[in-house]
Amino acid sequence: MNKQLMMQKLKATAFNMMSNKGSENVQEVCPISIINFDKWEWAQGVGLYGLFNYYKQTKDKDMLDILVNWFDARLKEGLPYKNVNTMAPMLTLACLYEETKNPEYVDVLTEWANWVMDEMPRTIEGGLQHICSGCENHNQIWDDTLFMTVLFLAKYGMLFDRQDMVEESKYQFLIHIKYLYDTKTGLWYHGWNFNNRDNFGSILWGRGNCWITVGICDYLEMTGIDGGLKKYLANTLKAQVDALVKYQCESGAWNTIINDPTSYEEISATAGFGCGILMGIRIGLLDKETYLPCAIKALNVVMDNINEDGTVEQVSYGTGMGNTAQEYKDIPICYMAYGNALAIMILNEGLKL
Repeated sequence: MNKQLMMQKLKATAFNMMSNKGSENVQEVCPISIINFDKWEWAQGVGLYGLFNYYKQTKDKDMLDILVNWFDARLKEGLPYKNVNTMAPMLTLACLYEETKNPEYVDVLTEWANWVMDEMPRTIEGGLQHICSGCENHNQIWDDTLFMTVLFLAKYGMLFDRQDMVEESKYQFLIHIKYLYDTKTGLWYHGWNFNNRDNFGSILWGRGNCWITVGICDYLEMTGIDGGLKKYLANTLKAQVDALVKYQCESGAWNTIINDPTSYEEISATAGFGCGILMGIRIGLLDKETYLPCAIKALNVVMDNINEDGTVEQVSYGTGMGNTAQEYKDIPICYMAYGNALAIMILNEGLKL
């Protein structure tokens, strides 16, 4: 790997993310834009987390200032109503508080963390219902929830010594594994519906799976959880990665439906998988000799899909729950902040090798 080239790609991708205000080839369906970087939604939340990872890797003070200014502006404007997806920026705000110790962040972090614990809708068996902007999704759990909400809950619990929140985060990982893990492949279904007792279309969707690959590693590193739960999560991760090795395309990417070679190759999921595998190797969850070649192939194809101005290409638009494979194949390709963010995260992990 060319470290200098990786650094160039990393910087271009990070600063490109903030310059994109829209996309000409897609019609927004989310009530809050998930393309405009000045809005508060899950896509921007993932993007912000990628930028914070860039700051931690490079110690670029300008990036820290950019993040602080972004949050200060949004907090001044007023935040949208709380749900799984609008919770996503809170993870980066918690990281910023840890870095800056700005007391002005404490009240909003506490308010949103307490809402998850006390008011957020629950499914049967106490899963966090995947309520999002414009959609109640009654009695449904989705794989996205672990990354968008549960990581923040765990981070807040660790920062402010709220063991009840850490325990709740453990439970959410367990119930999501119970209903979303596909025992035949080791991959994850997009969602589970307690009303119908099914996994919707039983689709093994790429980006949904990548939230798990990154999320398990991030969660274990963030919390330091040990013992039986760590072993359980590590084995769940390994089973998923074993399947990913099997389904990786010759290019190094993965299809948007992982086990369907007729679906298009998708780079945000590929970046997430490669990042998670590299993280798993770094923190001792995955064997380096066995899994590093797969991760390097993913890193290379992600770099190949970062153009000269830092835009990450071949990224799919936000994807709701589908009941057929065709619904996932029809999701358009366009610029998205989380594509850049996941590329930043795999580049960061590559630089740590």
